[in-house]
Amino acid sequence: MPYFDAASAAPLHPVARQALLAALDEGWADPARLYQEGRRARLLLDAAREAAAEAVGCRPDELVFTSSGTSAVHAGIAGALAGRRRVGRHLVLSAVEHSSVLHAAAAHEAAGGTSTEAPVERTGAVDPEVFAGALRADTALACLQSANHEVGTEQPVADAAARCAAAGVPLLVDAAQSLGWGPVPDGWSLLAASAHKWGGPAGVGLLAVRKGVRFSPQGPTGERESGRAPGFENLPAIVAAAASLRAVRAEAAGEAARLRALVDRIRTTVGRVVPDVEVVGDPERRLPHLVTFSCLYVDGEALLHELDRREFSVSSGSSCTSSTLTPSHVLKAMGVLSEGNVRVSLPAGTREADVDRFLDVLPGVVAGVRERLGAPVAAAPSPGPAASLVVDALGRRCPIPVIELAKVIGEVPVGSTVTVLSDDEAARLDIPAWCEMREQEYVGEEPADRGAAYVVRRLS
Repeated sequence: MPYFDAASAAPLHPVARQALLAALDEGWADPARLYQEGRRARLLLDAAREAAAEAVGCRPDELVFTSSGTSAVHAGIAGALAGRRRVGRHLVLSAVEHSSVLHAAAAHEAAGGTSTEAPVERTGAVDPEVFAGALRADTALACLQSANHEVGTEQPVADAAARCAAAGVPLLVDAAQSLGWGPVPDGWSLLAASAHKWGGPAGVGLLAVRKGVRFSPQGPTGERESGRAPGFENLPAIVAAAASLRAVRAEAAGEAARLRALVDRIRTTVGRVVPDVEVVGDPERRLPHLVTFSCLYVDGEALLHELDRREFSVSSGSSCTSSTLTPSHVLKAMGVLSEGNVRVSLPAGTREADVDRFLDVLPGVVAGVRERLGAPVAAAPSPGPAASLVVDALGRRCPIPVIELAKVIGEVPVGSTVTVLSDDEAARLDIPAWCEMREQEYVGEEPADRGAAYVVRRLS
């Protein structure tokens, strides 16, 4: 069964498996003890730290291992904010950061701090000048991912880091998605990553803090990992994480070129074989293994289930696949279509034949889901007598409000409007996205007794 969700968790690398099994025999003792077993465990921990630091591009004494990438992000943000509390309590982050960063920002605000989200372009990248413009005299920390988890767009880390340095603000980089493909451009002050993203075992993160960065660990601390990650180290998993990071880096150049070619095939083919599809993210400045696209008139959850039935494991940022019924904050910040969203992230070793079969299966799957939802399959009918129409889609979830709009837009004359009543949060994003794809005018949103009224003017 082809597994196309490496951005969530990459399959365990063979080197990680070998190192894990070996360390279970050799690294079970307490590395803080001075007897033989403890010294042996300490040697393994030190070697793992040196290997990870080399991959990150920092000194070994600047890097600690944590229990996850999320805990590394949380510890890094909290420690840097606390260390610079005399400067101020303002945090800057991009609007497309991983949820771990957003949750840390929310906790910071709940404790009395402030934060500013820098907007992104339609590709998902920040403008370094706009990002730097969010910095203030009381900014204690800025956060910018190296590459986006959902759409793969690479961020201008080097430029942003230079601007932060000029302003005297440390930059924390979430490198979880990119670290396995190569080092992060220099200039960062703190860096966080997660082993299960590059083929290491789950439950291992790393946090690097450059010397000279003011940092004050928060919460109860211990004597391990410089007091920045309390608790007994999971040494076998740490050894496996470091070994696999070194291994994937050695393979990265060749595998990146091979997977980029497969992703290019998906990017160019999807729009040709499936009608009404938007491929999102930067087409060039992106991770080599990841592509995301959104299909009009498609329920994201139904689409994923149908692909799973055909033995393809993919992910989605559609609101229909979320218990909150709200669209992905990344897609929302980008202003792109969220309904029927599919993220394909290829693990190392993905076969060309599996990608070809996915592209063969996808058109029929999308067509079947659209047919069950009653989506339009032909051009809109010729204009009828109605001067304007109101579509009541209250209580109906994505992609039904957009489907109902598409069905009736041809019933009003060119220049007239259709108003869609909807209480689904996704409509706020997907109706304007539909208008751009269909070259119709999105007039705007108006208040309503329930939900909102979205006004669309027919242009053609």
